[in-house]
Amino acid sequence: MRSIHKCPSCNKYTMNEQCKECNDQALMVKPPKYSPEDKYAKYRRVVLRPKLEETGVL
Repeated sequence: MRSIHKCPSCNKYTMNEQCKECNDQALMVKPPKYSPEDKYAKYRRVVLRPKLEETGVL
């Protein structure tokens, strides 16, 4: 199954893993599958906390 990718350098979308415009590696843009037993949620919160405190959300 093919999925959509986005090139980080030229911001173009493609169905290929390699961007045809700049020959850079394109990254998948679909988010990871949701799971209630998320193993990495703790680490994401640790990384996100300083940004949220800076903006006044926390």
